[in-house]
Formats: sequence, C-alpha cells, structure tokens
Amino acid sequence: MQLNQAQIQKLSQELKLTPQQILQSTILQLTTLSLEARIMKEIEQNPVLEEDESMKDKEEENEEKEDDIDWDEILPQNDDFKPKQEYDHSKEERKYVQPSITGFVDELMDQLKILNLDDSENRIATEIIWNLDEKGYLTLPVENIAMTLSESIEKVEMILRQVQTFDPLGIGARDLRECLMIQLEHGEDASEDALIVIRDHFPDFANRRFERIIKQLGWTKDRLSDAQEEIIRLNPKPGNAIDDQDAGYITPDLLVRKMDGKFLVEINDSRVPELRLNSSYLNMLNSRKTVDKNTKTYLKKKVDMANWFIQAIHQRRITMIRVMEALIERQKDFFEDNSAPLKPMILKDIAEDVHMDISTISRVSNGKYVQLYSGVYELKFFFNEGMMDSDGNEVSTRIIKKTLKEIVDSENKSKPFSDEYLSQRLEEAGYPVARRTIAKYRKQLNIPVARLRKEI
Repeated sequence: MQLNQAQIQKLSQELKLTPQQILQSTILQLTTLSLEARIMKEIEQNPVLEEDESMKDKEEENEEKEDDIDWDEILPQNDDFKPKQEYDHSKEERKYVQPSITGFVDELMDQLKILNLDDSENRIATEIIWNLDEKGYLTLPVENIAMTLSESIEKVEMILRQVQTFDPLGIGARDLRECLMIQLEHGEDASEDALIVIRDHFPDFANRRFERIIKQLGWTKDRLSDAQEEIIRLNPKPGNAIDDQDAGYITPDLLVRKMDGKFLVEINDSRVPELRLNSSYLNMLNSRKTVDKNTKTYLKKKVDMANWFIQAIHQRRITMIRVMEALIERQKDFFEDNSAPLKPMILKDIAEDVHMDISTISRVSNGKYVQLYSGVYELKFFFNEGMMDSDGNEVSTRIIKKTLKEIVDSENKSKPFSDEYLSQRLEEAGYPVARRTIAKYRKQLNIPVARLRKEI
C-alpha cells in the first residue's frame, strides 16, 4: 500500500532554546545602562517582581555605624598611611555614548512648532520626522507616506522641502546627493561651482573621475579643487550633529584594578537595583482557599518569569567576570603595561578558556567597556587575529593594519597605490599578505579603493 505525502513521517533533530536560555542571552548582551532600563520595564510588567529595599537599608545602617566609630582611637596614628583608592560609585552618572532617537525627534519637533502649518500639514511633517534614520535621512518613500495619510504625493513633497530647511541643513534628504544639495542651496556663502559639481556631475565626483569633470566643464584643476574643498566641508550625516550635542562619557561595564600583584574584576552595576519576589503574591500563590485556580496559574507564570529574570542577571555577572578574567590572563602583558602590544587572540580562544560558546563571548564583548588604570577600553579592542611574518613569528593583525595605514598615508594622492602594490610593500616589510586580504583590511580601516583616494 502506498502512503500519500501527508502520511509520511520524518525523524529529525532540532535545537530549540528554552525561554530561560533566550532571556539569559538577551540580558547578557545588554550594557549596564540598558540593563537598568530593562529592569525598570520588567518591574512595571511583572507585579511579582520588585526592588529589594532591604539592601539599601543595610547599606545605610552600615554607613551610620561607621560614622559612630572613632577610628582615631582604634587605629594607630601613621602619617605615611594612605587609604586604598576605591572606585567612587557616588560620582555623577556618566552618559553612555549612543544615538538618542527621542532627543533627535524632540529637537526637530521643536522646530516644527515654528512653522505655521495646519493639522493636515503638521501630520505629514510629523510622519516625515519619525521616519528619519540616525543619519537624518528619510527612509520611507514619499509615496508610502502619502498613501498612509491619504494625502497627495505633491503635498508630501512640499512639506518635506520645508522640513529640509530645519537645522542642521540636510535633514530629510533621501540620499547623499540631495543632502549635499540642500546644504549648498540653503547654506550661507555656498558657491555656484560646488552646486554645479553636485547637481550635474555627482557620479563622476563621487567616483573621483576628476579629469572627466574638468573636460566636460572646461575648468582648470584649481577651480575644481576649490569646489571640492567646499564640498568636503559639508556634513554627509546631519542627524549626527544633533546626537553629538548630548554625547558624553562612556560608563564602563567592568572595573579592573590591581591589588597585591593580582588583578581584581568588578561589575560596575552598583546602580542596578537588587530584585526579589513580592511576598504578598507568594502568599497568595501558596494559599489553598482564598485564591481561585486561574489566579494561581497566572501568579505561577509570573513567579517563574521573575525567577528566570533574577537568575539571568546573576548569570550575567558571573559570565562577564569569567570572560574578563580570561582576557586578562591572555593579555597579561598589556594589562601590566598598556604600551605593550596585544597578543593575537580571537573569540574562540576565550570561549575555550571559559568553556562557553563563541556566541556567548560575542555577546559579552559587544558594546561593553572596561575601566583600567590607563583608561576605558571596549572589550572588542582586546581581540585581534594573528599571522606568521616572514621570520616565522606570530604577529597581531593590528600591527599589520597599522603598517598598511602608514603606507597609504605616505602615498601620492594623485597616484594612489593599488592593492597589488600595497601587498608588495607589506611583503617587503616582512608581512606576506594576499591582495584579497589587503582589501579586507582596507575596509576595516575605512580606507577606500585607490580610485576613491585619488585627489586632483
């Protein structure tokens, strides 16, 4: 008897993450400031979860007890004694450098109030502002905005042109060319030559085909060079100008200090509240008479979620400390003396040291910072690949990239070096690197290809 396709059974294996594992992964990748926000949100959503105020009370009691003790009577007087320097958690909280879309929008909405727009026009302008990306570019086609708001495309275009006059100029552009055009058309002292280049010859200018522009316009090299100088002073990412106003210091997620010849790792989460389960809801859950079945089911679910959340935060602390300690062990020379070069090290090395998955190490290192005696470093800074030089010694790719940048910086910009030539120069310096590897390193260093590095 033949089985039809619907009756055929298959046996296969799938890897499915439990809700606890998903939550742990999510919490692990958060920065300290993001974790604070996530905790506040979780407390709002889960009535069983609450801040443990008793921890604060104990700290205050300890401080009061310390104030009552006359340490001068207990400790011997020693003028040479200096107390150890602790990290001052009471200092004013520093800001974490990241885009703030809310501040970005608020800034533009304040400027919108100045315009004398009716309700329909104001609704269009608001929709435009909320669809700007972090660079200040409009990411949604005007046709979509018109369709969503049941307005004409012409009307949306008209309002967009008004938004594009907001400060900083270039806001609301749909691409780089339009962004530069807005700044040249509405900016003060903008020259006609710069406007002509961007308006009529943008593809050639973007691709550094200067000879073609000179030939088509009949200009001299000096005239095009003057126009270029004006263009490169324009802002290609006007949205960043608003975000940068609020840029502050980085808040480190980890603190490392040396005591008695050993490095001590501390999680910088003193501002993160301690959590506990609400005793009233726990009593309701354990009650046999007064609470109905549906309520108990609801409370059981919330208690489980609260426990998972507390455990995830605890596991985050343990994991971050273990990873940081492994980093110190691998890069001990640098931690002893930050002028020492970093050893080649990849995520896999740390994963093997702490017996964790590479994805876990990636979550810990992504976007997190550590405070050392010499400054604040992103954890990604300590990871770098290695390769063998011509003498058979293992060297960090960071050293090779530094050499590559020095070679590019020394080139004649009217005749920039090709990747093939850069490969030859690095080989002469003792680093045998293939041409395709040169291209990869260039991208990592934000160095354009030769034709885009060419100057007039």
